[in-house]
Amino acid sequence: SLVSYKGFILVFISFFFFLIESEEFGPVFAQEPDDVIFPLDSDEKKVVMHCEARGNPPPTYSWYINGTEVDAEADYRYSFIDGNLIITNASEITDHGKYQCKAENSFGTILSRDALLQFAYLGAFSGKTRGGVSVREGQGVVLMCTPPPHSPEIIYSWVFNEFPSFVAEDSRRFISQDTGNLYISKVQPSDVGSYICLVKNTVTNARVLSPPTPLTLKTDGVMGEYEPKIEVHFPTSVLAAKGVTVRLECFALGNPVPTITWRKINGNIPKKARLRKSQAVLEIPNIQLEDSGTYECKAENPRGGTAFKGHLQVYTFPQWVRMINDTQMDSGEKLQWECKATGRPRPTYRWLRNGVPLTSQGRLEIVNGDLTIHKVQQTDSGMYQCVAENKYGAIYSSAELKILASAPVFVPNPVRVIATLGKDVSLECKPRASPKPRITWKRGDRRIQPNKRIMLLRNNTLRIVNSSRADEGNYVCRAENQLGSAEMTAILWVKEAMRVELSPIRVEVTVGESVVLSCKATHDTSLDVAFQWFFNQKPINFQQDGGHFEYIQTSSTVDLMIRSILLKHAGKYGCRAQTSADTVFAESELLVRGPPGPPGVVIVEEITDTTATLSWTRGLDNHSPISTYNLQARSPFSLGWQTVKTDPVTGDMESAIAVELNPWVEYEFRVVASNAIGTGDPSAPSRGVRTKEAVPSVAPANVSGGNGRRHELVISWEPVSEEFQNGEGFGYIVAFRANGTRGWKEKMVTSADSTTYKYRDETFPPLTPFEVKVGVYNNKGDGPFSKVVIIHSAEGEPREAPPDVKAHSISSSEIRVTWKPPIPGPGRPRGYEVSYWKDTEQEESGKKQRTVKNETSMVLTGLEGNSLYLITVKGFNSIGQGPPSPAVTAKTRKAPPAQPPANLMWIQEGNNVSLNWDPVKAKDNESDVIGYMVMIHSLIGHNQVTRTINPSTMLSLPEGGTYIIEVRALSEGGEGAVSSQVRVVTSSAAHFVT
Repeated sequence: SLVSYKGFILVFISFFFFLIESEEFGPVFAQEPDDVIFPLDSDEKKVVMHCEARGNPPPTYSWYINGTEVDAEADYRYSFIDGNLIITNASEITDHGKYQCKAENSFGTILSRDALLQFAYLGAFSGKTRGGVSVREGQGVVLMCTPPPHSPEIIYSWVFNEFPSFVAEDSRRFISQDTGNLYISKVQPSDVGSYICLVKNTVTNARVLSPPTPLTLKTDGVMGEYEPKIEVHFPTSVLAAKGVTVRLECFALGNPVPTITWRKINGNIPKKARLRKSQAVLEIPNIQLEDSGTYECKAENPRGGTAFKGHLQVYTFPQWVRMINDTQMDSGEKLQWECKATGRPRPTYRWLRNGVPLTSQGRLEIVNGDLTIHKVQQTDSGMYQCVAENKYGAIYSSAELKILASAPVFVPNPVRVIATLGKDVSLECKPRASPKPRITWKRGDRRIQPNKRIMLLRNNTLRIVNSSRADEGNYVCRAENQLGSAEMTAILWVKEAMRVELSPIRVEVTVGESVVLSCKATHDTSLDVAFQWFFNQKPINFQQDGGHFEYIQTSSTVDLMIRSILLKHAGKYGCRAQTSADTVFAESELLVRGPPGPPGVVIVEEITDTTATLSWTRGLDNHSPISTYNLQARSPFSLGWQTVKTDPVTGDMESAIAVELNPWVEYEFRVVASNAIGTGDPSAPSRGVRTKEAVPSVAPANVSGGNGRRHELVISWEPVSEEFQNGEGFGYIVAFRANGTRGWKEKMVTSADSTTYKYRDETFPPLTPFEVKVGVYNNKGDGPFSKVVIIHSAEGEPREAPPDVKAHSISSSEIRVTWKPPIPGPGRPRGYEVSYWKDTEQEESGKKQRTVKNETSMVLTGLEGNSLYLITVKGFNSIGQGPPSPAVTAKTRKAPPAQPPANLMWIQEGNNVSLNWDPVKAKDNESDVIGYMVMIHSLIGHNQVTRTINPSTMLSLPEGGTYIIEVRALSEGGEGAVSSQVRVVTSSAAHFVT
C-alpha cells in the first residue's frame, strides 16, 4: 500500500544520514603552521606552532624540525597539546629553522607546509670609543653605523649631539636603510658635532644607541667643487616578491650637492611609484611582474654626472591552478590525477603517499604534475599529496584515494514503483559493489529477454515502453561479482493517468480587484495527490505573499484566490498536481488592467531660453489605452517636481514643447502617462539641461532705505533669486535723484547677492527726499526697474547736547538725574546715555547707563555714600552719539545709622499697644536721625507701617491677631538697621527685649 511505501522511504532516509555521520575518511588540515617571529625578550617564554586536522578516526600528530622528528619524551622543552607543538625556553641556537606537522590516521598520512621559526632580538653596540672624523668644508663624508647583531630587520636613524635631536634628511643628508650609514654629500660648518646611530627592531620595538662619532672641520682650507660620486646604491640584481613594496636607494657625494634622477631602461617608471628622501629613494608599492626591468639612477651637478644601473626581477610564490580531489575507485581501474600551479620561477612537482615520496615505477607513472596508477589495487589506498615548489616556497594539495572492494548490496530493497497507464516506466538497478557487478533481470522464474517494448539500458535500468496493467508484478535484479551476489525486487503498479482542469484559462481584471483560479485533478483514488501553485514558473510563497495570495483546498480541488491585485500580479499561473505515479501541470494567464507604466527615456531635443522640446518612448499601457501625458520639471529652485505648461499632450503623442520656463536655469524633465484607470509612475528623469540666457525680467522687490550716517543716502532691496537672474554677469542698476530734479544718477552694483547701496554727498542736507528705483542687468542686457519710491537721506547722529541737566541725591546710594530733550531737528535722539564718575576718579573709568526709550530722567543706583559724583548726558540714535552735556555734580547723602533702635518696651491694653524705645544717635559719618518707621506684620498677611519723629508711638491693632513689630531709624541717607522683633500677645504686663 501507499502507507507502507512512505514508511520505507523514511527508513531509507534515516539510514542514509547514519551513513553520512559514520563516514570514515583520512586526515584533512583545518589549520597548518604559520611562520613565527618570536621575541627573545618576551615575558612569555613559550613558542606555539599551531596544527589542526580533521579526520575519522581523529588524527594523531608528530612534528619535524629541519627534517628531524621531535622527540617530546627525550627533550622536556617540547610538549604537545592536540596538534600544537609547545616549545618552552626556546632559543635561536637550538630552535631556529623549518617546522612541519604530520597528521595520520588509519586511512593515511599528510604533511603540512613548512613554517619558519625565527627569533627577534637586538644586541648592544660595542662600547668601544669611536674615532672622530675630520673633513674639509664642502667635502663629502660617510659616517658608519656598524649595527649590533639583530633579527629580523631594523630601522636606522641618527641623533645629532643629544637625544632626541634627530638628523633631518634632505638633498644633502641621507640615511641608508640598507647599510645604516649616514651620508653627507657636502659638509657645512653647521654639521660639526657628535653623531649617534640609533637602531630599532621592527618586531620588538627595542632601541639601542651607538657610541658617538665626532665630526670636525679641518682648518687647512675649503674643498673645491667636484663631480658626483655615487656612494650608496641598490644591488645590480634585486629580487622582490610580487605584491611587496620595493625601495631602491641611490645617493651621491658631490660639491655642489648633486641632483638624483631616475629612469627605467626601455620603459616607463610605474605611475604608482613614489620618490622619497629628496629623490634618493624610488619606492614602488604592490610590485607586479610588469614592473621588472633595468632601473637607472643618475647623480648630476655642474661639475659632471655619474649613473648606476641595476636589474629588478619580480618572483612569485607557487599558486594552484588545478588541485587534486578525493577519489573512490574500483580495483583494477586507472587513476589519473593532475595538479598544476603557476609561479616564477616555474614550479616543479613532487608526489607523496602517506608522507613518503613517490617515484615512477611499475604501475605508477609521474610526469611533472601528473600522477597515473594503472590497475589500482587495495594497497594503493591512502593519502596523496602533490607538492608544487620553487626556490621561494612550496604549496601542498592533498586528496584521499579509496579502493573499493565489496560484494553487491541493495539499499533500499524491495523498491515499489508506481507507473502511469500508457506511459514509459524505468526500473533502476544500482547496487553498491566493487568491482562492478554483472547484472541480470528476471520476472518470476524467467530471465527477461529485451525486446521492442522492454529494454535494458547501459546503466542496467529496465525500461518498459507504453506500460499496461499486464506489466504489473515483481521484477528481480541480480548483481554478482567475485566477492558475492545480491538480489533486489522491484514491485510495479500501473495506475490510470491523472487529468487536471484549470479554470479560467484566461482572465482580465483591473488593479484592486480580486479573482479565483480553480484547479481540479481527476486521478486514481488509491493515490494521494499534492498540489502546488506557480507564478511565472516560480513556486508561490504563501507565507511571504499572504497579503495577496490565499490557498484553498477541498479534496481533489484547490483554489488560488488573488486579492487586491497589483500590476505585478499579471502573468502565467500554473497548477501542478502530483501523485507517486504521475505529475500534471496546467497554466492560466492573468491580464491586469491598470495605470500606464513609466514612459521610456526622456530626451531633450532642443532648448531655448524659455522652452524645451522633449521626446520619449511609450511605456506599457497595461491593457487600457493611454489618454494623456503630463510633463514635469525639476530645478534647484523648485519644491520637487512641478507640472510644466504645454499644449495638450494626447496618448498617441511622443513629443511636446514645455513653455514658460525660466532662462538660464538647469532643468530635469520627466513624463507621466494617464489612462482611464489612473496615473502611472513617472519616467526616469532626463539628463540635466540649462535653458539659454535672456535679459532679466524680474525687478528687485521691497526697495527701501534711510538711516545711515550724516550726508549718506542708504538704498536697500531684496536680491533677485538666481532662478530669475536669466544669465551670467547679473547685477543691479541703482538710480536716484533729489526730489524735484530731472536727471537720474545711475550706479552699477556688480554683485548678484548685494542688498544695499550707500551714496555719500556732503552737499545735501539731512532728511533730503530722493526718488529711487533699482533695476537689473546681465550679459544679455538691461532688465526692468522697480517702481519709484521716496527715500530720505540720513539725518545723522544727534547734534545737540540735552539742556537743563540737573542731579540731586535721593539717598546714600541713589541720585536722580533729569534733563530736557534738545531742540527738534535732524539727528533726533532715540535715547540718552548718562555717564557718571566720582570726583576722585577719571571720566574714562566711570560708568554709563542708557535709557530704555526717550525718557528724560534716570535714577542712578548702587552709588557710594557721602561721595561727590560728576554727571553728563548725551543723546544717541542708530547712527551714533551726540555731544555730552556739561558735567553737573551731586553728592550722595551719608549712610543711615548702623545702630538699630534698642530696649523696645510696650504696654498692651486691649487692642491698644503703647510702644517706646531708646533714641538712636547717629555717628559723624552717618546721616542724622529725622524719625522712626514702625512696621507691623500680621501672621495672616496684613502689614502696616507708621512713622513718628519721637522714640515712641501708640498702636491700635485689629482684634484676634498675633503681630510682629519692628522699628527702624529714618535719615536723609535712608532707612537704618532693623530692631529686634516684638511679638504682641494678649497679656497686659510690661516687657523688655534685649
